[in-house]
Amino acid sequence: MAVFTEVSNKEARELLRRLQLGQLKELRGIEGGIENTNYFLTSDAGEFVLTLFERLTAEQLPFYLHLMKHLAHGGIPVPDPAADKQGDILLTVAGKPAAVVNKLRGKSQLAPQAAHCAAVGAMLARMHLVGRDYERQQPNLRGLPWWNETVPVVLPHIDEAQRTLLESELAYQNHVAATSEYAALPRGPVHADLFRDNVMFEGEELTGFFDFYFAGVDTWLFDLAVCLNDWCIDLPTGVHDAERASAMLEAYQAVRPLTPAERKLLPAMLRAGALRFWISRLWDFYLPREASMLTPHDPSHFERVLRERIAHPLQLQAAEPHASPA
Repeated sequence: MAVFTEVSNKEARELLRRLQLGQLKELRGIEGGIENTNYFLTSDAGEFVLTLFERLTAEQLPFYLHLMKHLAHGGIPVPDPAADKQGDILLTVAGKPAAVVNKLRGKSQLAPQAAHCAAVGAMLARMHLVGRDYERQQPNLRGLPWWNETVPVVLPHIDEAQRTLLESELAYQNHVAATSEYAALPRGPVHADLFRDNVMFEGEELTGFFDFYFAGVDTWLFDLAVCLNDWCIDLPTGVHDAERASAMLEAYQAVRPLTPAERKLLPAMLRAGALRFWISRLWDFYLPREASMLTPHDPSHFERVLRERIAHPLQLQAAEPHASPA
């Protein structure tokens, strides 16, 4: 959430008028993030978030916006895009495609305990099930094809040991993706970026998932792996935290038990999740874009996570969880 495109108060007032969301009280740019321009938009009708999309196109955006609508109507606490009189939720602001959503209550839990991880696991499983009948299709745009395209671009910027790791792991993930076990993995809409700063809590109550703009149709296991790689590790070292991981996995499986193929491939998908974010952070770090508020994330973090996932693969218990499939 950086500011690449400046929005004036006049433009914000016109936007609120179009959406019938009251009179402007405050417009404030949001720091952090690296993909889109985001503002807090406060009116006398409430608090909202305005997003201007810097990379996603008007053709791609309906998938994300209508997915949020679908999940919100299915009882998942996610931002619900506001519509104008014509029912349009994809807008144009400052010449960019844009959307306005309600601001979720609560705040991010950046030092999660087992209870927070369990709440994320259960809600993630619910989200996957609610998304099963979502009809729009769009692949995960930061999936394997993008990794294959982007790795050659970042290789010249890293040292020999990093190049060796990056190329060997990419080859491994291409091998995994060609297996029958991978083809058997359940799929549907996934968040694909559900880090600690994309979830809201009030105490131990989970009040919302947000920032769905990396979503796409992919394996549900990859979505779970991305969460485990952020919520259930020691951030300075990337080392696995068994208590938090068990809490997340047990809560997820109480809603949607993993299939045998998922249980077998979880270690590989944990590596895939680490690889995906190492590649994207290398790309953003060495090939940055201009923004008035932008600090690229440290790529070495996910290099450490990947090395940990290779050296110490997570092994699930052989016994299936005691739960009924939803």
